[in-house]
Amino acid sequence: MNPLRVVVWGENVHEHKNAKVSALYPRGMHAAIADGVRELLRGASVTTATLQEPEHGLTEERLAATDVLTWWGHMAHDQVSDKVVDRVQKRVLEGMGLIVLHSGHYSKIFKRLLGTTCSLTWREADERERLWVCNPGHPIARGLDRHFELPQEEMYGEPFAIPAPDEQVFISWFEGGEVFRSGCCWQRGNGKIFYFRPGHETYPTYHDKNVRRVIANAVEWAQPQGVWVDSCPNAKIPLEKLAPKG
Repeated sequence: MNPLRVVVWGENVHEHKNAKVSALYPRGMHAAIADGVRELLRGASVTTATLQEPEHGLTEERLAATDVLTWWGHMAHDQVSDKVVDRVQKRVLEGMGLIVLHSGHYSKIFKRLLGTTCSLTWREADERERLWVCNPGHPIARGLDRHFELPQEEMYGEPFAIPAPDEQVFISWFEGGEVFRSGCCWQRGNGKIFYFRPGHETYPTYHDKNVRRVIANAVEWAQPQGVWVDSCPNAKIPLEKLAPKG
């Protein structure tokens, strides 16, 4: 059996502009996320790609050889090429899994696939976040307790302008009182999509064991169950013989 092929995509901008971020993630947030997937999915082939690479590291050939793509972006959503977004959308519809993290809620690809603005409320106040598992039988919740906490995170609050999730895995409560749908699943075409809220760049969230477990579980859950290639053929020859008309 071929290994699960995972590409961890990162914007890789904050790491070069903010000393606090580079101290937490000296090789980039994408490297920390990739390390967590490798640690928990030993047999997977895990590589990284960033905004700064030619075609953002997401050429047609590379995406064709990708089973699951994770996506973290924030400052430079507008710098992502529409051609690359088209390419990623096509692969998701064919069956590639997509894991969208934290501020990736405003990425072009997430808004494209969900068809809504994906807006929300937010606040940076070093708040405690408690993530409740509201679907304990879901594969993405495997290995977790009823809830886990992050001592400091950025707050995201409702309303979250998304279509109703096909499945809800987590809901977050914040120290300031807000709640947020923080773990949401959808299917688009033949591909699975999971949005996971934690991951503000100035906190060590992607070193947290529970966050790493969720992302690894989501990667396994989102892997293709089959491949569908979009086409619109003209079926000139019917399967059954047609009776004469008239």
